[in-house]
Amino acid sequence: MNAVSRALLLYVGLVVFIVLVGLWQGVANISLLMLQASAFALVALGLNIQFGYGGLFNFGIMGMMMIGGFAVTFVSYPVSKTFWTGEGPLWLLRAFVAFAAGFALVWAARRAPLKGGWKAALIVLCWFVAYVLYRSQIDPAAEYIEQHDGFVGGLGLHPVLGWIFGGILAGGVAWIIGKIALGLRSDYLAIATIGISEIIRALIKNTDWLTRGTLTVSPIPWPVMTPGDYQDHGVDTTMSFIYARGGYIALTAIVVVIVLFLIQRAYAGPWGRMMRAIRDNFIAANSMGKNVTSRQLEIFVLGSVFMGIGGAILVSILQIFDPGSYQPINHTFLFWVMVIVGGAGNNWGALLGALLIYLVYTLAGSLSQTLFYWVSSWTTQLGWGAIPDIDSRSLQMRVFVLGVVIVLALRYAPKGLIPEVVRRER
Repeated sequence: MNAVSRALLLYVGLVVFIVLVGLWQGVANISLLMLQASAFALVALGLNIQFGYGGLFNFGIMGMMMIGGFAVTFVSYPVSKTFWTGEGPLWLLRAFVAFAAGFALVWAARRAPLKGGWKAALIVLCWFVAYVLYRSQIDPAAEYIEQHDGFVGGLGLHPVLGWIFGGILAGGVAWIIGKIALGLRSDYLAIATIGISEIIRALIKNTDWLTRGTLTVSPIPWPVMTPGDYQDHGVDTTMSFIYARGGYIALTAIVVVIVLFLIQRAYAGPWGRMMRAIRDNFIAANSMGKNVTSRQLEIFVLGSVFMGIGGAILVSILQIFDPGSYQPINHTFLFWVMVIVGGAGNNWGALLGALLIYLVYTLAGSLSQTLFYWVSSWTTQLGWGAIPDIDSRSLQMRVFVLGVVIVLALRYAPKGLIPEVVRRER
């Protein structure tokens, strides 16, 4: 069986699986699952670009998704009139001026006509002064905003603009991270990106004046008509959810198709061949005149842009931005399973893995709960007692199922369900 036939067969099997789940869960539930899976698919494609194309071990996916989630919240959430009509903007302007002054001070110190230890001491001193100057303004500004306004609110713009801003913001942060960490290789880069992701999470969770922290922000507007909008036009409850989610799925599907088309074209062209050469042997690629560091930074930023957009779409779907809900198992390692099982280096494989693994991971909790309740009723009848904490145990079974899937995939499909296919000219 050739690669195309294998891929078609697997996608037909996926469609059959989705239909069966729809018959079991209902159209409204399967539409929600597919809507969320489309956002996860976009993030998986971003990781596939970084790891499958460039061989970069990025474990900071959660941080990029949080940045995207914050971006769409800031752009699309309604404007806070109490903030803009009060003294909050003036306090933030003072903090911005202090930040700019500190930045200029450090910049000047780095270009001072000194050498050796004297220059290093001057830079450290300027960093300290800049930090004190900035904190002297941002701390009272944050305290004032939190006491009088809660948080700064949003801009009240269309959510799709928030998706775009999420990608741009995540790409900008990724550029800074890449300039710092891309000199590291394999497992050291993974450790560094995990640490940076946790820094981003801590920053967003504790910046209450900007993100509202663990108090959450909701409801985040949808880019399409919501079920409530359909119900206002006389549509019944069940059909309103189907129509609303169907329209949202169509929008996210367009985004995924555009991204898939663009990266497929890039992968099949000279850029893709160059990236594969760097991935397979960066020393040889460097000796051939390729700027390995710049190309790796390029692919790291590009993948992070898609992660930011995916994170923004997911927050829009859920209509809530909760920094406390982000966990590494759900927002980092799950995507690695998607790419590994689907097929690293193959966009169709990453897409298949994202849809399949998300459905399996989500449904594993429901199936485990049903099984546990059945076994519990049986053990109760035998006098052995009921199984305690079934709900929490069912959620834990999702991780177990994920581990089983990884083991089976590495045993029977070590290159993924749809492996990378490299065409060589003869």
